[in-house]
Amino acid sequence: MLRKFLTGSALCAATSLAAHAQTPMSFDQTAYITCREAQTLAPDARRALATFLADHVSRKHGVVIPEGELGSQIAYLVRGGCTLAPDAYLFAVIDRAVQAEAGKLPKRP
Repeated sequence: MLRKFLTGSALCAATSLAAHAQTPMSFDQTAYITCREAQTLAPDARRALATFLADHVSRKHGVVIPEGELGSQIAYLVRGGCTLAPDAYLFAVIDRAVQAEAGKLPKRP
């Protein structure tokens, strides 16, 4: 019950933060949002959430997620991971997708 409350409040916070672009998101507010919960967000809010988490993950691994085909490949891996495990945390799915492609990604300067 507590997890459900915390996740629900994190989802509300992420939705409101994504809706107000001038207010930055915090990792603590977004880390426990599942793929299923992210799917219920408006497309722009879902995109902002995924971009925020992908930026966090790429900094953690010391890589850059480029625009173009390689960035699209990571997005496809995230989409597939969320399709297979909709109750997985979106952060974990993005982290594993970046790890899978880390050898192909450019290093951070």
